[in-house]
Amino acid sequence: LVFLSQDFLLFFLSWELELVPVYLLIAIWGGNRRLYAATKFILYTALASLLILISGLALAFSGEVFTLNLSELSSQSITGSFGLLCYLGFLVGFGVKLPIFPLHTWLPDAHGEANAPVSMLLAGVLLKMGGYALLRFNVQMLPDAHLKFAPALIAIGIINIIYGALNAFAQDNVKRRIACSSVSHMGFVLLGIGAVNALGISGAMLQMISHGLIAAAMFFITGSFYEKTK
Repeated sequence: LVFLSQDFLLFFLSWELELVPVYLLIAIWGGNRRLYAATKFILYTALASLLILISGLALAFSGEVFTLNLSELSSQSITGSFGLLCYLGFLVGFGVKLPIFPLHTWLPDAHGEANAPVSMLLAGVLLKMGGYALLRFNVQMLPDAHLKFAPALIAIGIINIIYGALNAFAQDNVKRRIACSSVSHMGFVLLGIGAVNALGISGAMLQMISHGLIAAAMFFITGSFYEKTK
């Protein structure tokens, strides 16, 4: 429903509902530090959701008529400091799920403690929710603010790429290594979104789809090795 919603309230409820099963899957069937990883995941994402809700409601009340319809919100012309604040709220809220530096620290812990099927779900679907939401809200609804924030997105994307890759080299746990490489890969998504052109957006979408397939496959292989060898 997150990818199909045309109403902000439905989008937000769908965004929140996925937190509960993922938390339970990690907390019940995860590794030795599963409660720590699950709690960290829920705290990061729940606090980020507050920013999403506040920014979305601010946009809904900003027009002449209150509306939660995403198409109508996209047709509004929102500029100035109000648009920048809403953009920043969405960026931090969705950036936790993507994730972007320095809001990424929940991801290696969640992947490291979750079992293989949950890691596949995290890599294949949950991270892509953040990228999709950035495109749907930040780029589509707040284009003027996006132009101003685009250089910052590119800078953060470069940091993501380098920092995530170096962290991946330092890991001795395969699942945490894949998780850190995911942070690096999402940096390319930020670069594409910050490019502010059709080619960059297409590249970001391609990277999200390909990473969802490849990372899920890598977690599947890791889980298979673990089941065979322990």
